Amino acid sequence: MPIPFRADFDAAKLRAAARRTKDAAQARRLLALAAIYDGASRTGAAQIGGVTLQIVRDWVLRFNAEGPAGPVDRKAPGQAPRLNKTHRTALAVVLESGPTPAIHGVVRWRLVDLCQWMWEEHRVTVAKQTMSREVRVLGYRKLSARPRHHAQAEGAVDLFKTAFPRLEAVACEKGVAASAIEIWFADEARVGQKNKITRRWARRGTRPVAPQDLRTASTYIFGAICPEAGKAAGLVLPYCNTAAMSLHLAEISAAVAPGAHAVLLLDQAGWHLSAKLEVPSNITLVPLPPKCPELNPVENIWQFIRDNWLSNRVFRCYDDIVDHCCHAWNRLVEQPWTIMSVGLRDWAHRF
Repeated sequence: MPIPFRADFDAAKLRAAARRTKDAAQARRLLALAAIYDGASRTGAAQIGGVTLQIVRDWVLRFNAEGPAGPVDRKAPGQAPRLNKTHRTALAVVLESGPTPAIHGVVRWRLVDLCQWMWEEHRVTVAKQTMSREVRVLGYRKLSARPRHHAQAEGAVDLFKTAFPRLEAVACEKGVAASAIEIWFADEARVGQKNKITRRWARRGTRPVAPQDLRTASTYIFGAICPEAGKAAGLVLPYCNTAAMSLHLAEISAAVAPGAHAVLLLDQAGWHLSAKLEVPSNITLVPLPPKCPELNPVENIWQFIRDNWLSNRVFRCYDDIVDHCCHAWNRLVEQPWTIMSVGLRDWAHRF
């Protein structure tokens, strides 16, 4: 016996819905169903739709359940996912914990290693492409790790961020408005003829080459940035000592806005904390905790400068090194947006 139609529709309503839709397949099916409402047989409806009786039956079931939206093509369900919720939870755990070299034989997870782990632990075979998709759905990406000193005290970074003085307190101590406090970061980088070779674009299957020098001439870039204002102050000097640091502090002092006071964060190198250091009156030095270079965004500035302007070069002589260092630093100064992007830290610039 034919499946009865729902009573809240008639042929006129289905033909009106067919005129409104922009889906040709849906319109054809609605017109076939409208013919049944008008008294046509199911065989006649199948001829109108160009299908078999079984398919007409499926249209009727979907129409009865969902109305005119029922006879719409749906995306094919495809193959059932290889991984279920339990598998994905376990995968997230091993991604967070990382591999154990003595057990897994690697120091970082590759897709092929994760596929092997999934088979060994859950007896589920997964292709590399599928594993890549699953890992990305879980929110993981292959990112560059931030270096961490092996002897860093546990919790030193978080403790420093929490205890970092509010600008209002510094402003009150120095007798200036809180809005007149500038946060600066400073560090030094050695640049020499024994230069770094960075990654470069090349065709797959080839091995690019870059010149490398074994001579030992070098100089130092003393650099400081004020990320909030997008400004910087730097010097290229032959030595890294207290006298050179005093010159750098004078350069930073000149870059501080008139009437403002600079809070300068820097590591605990001997020339940064020396009693002989000449500290200008508009600068307050705040030492970072030991062995915590990740707190200083100037470390990232050095990486940016080397990758873009100093690496893959052979310097003819000391003067050539100085010229390239000056050129690189001046290029950075011309890009305040880069200084802001690389240097801003929420914990240091909270107001």
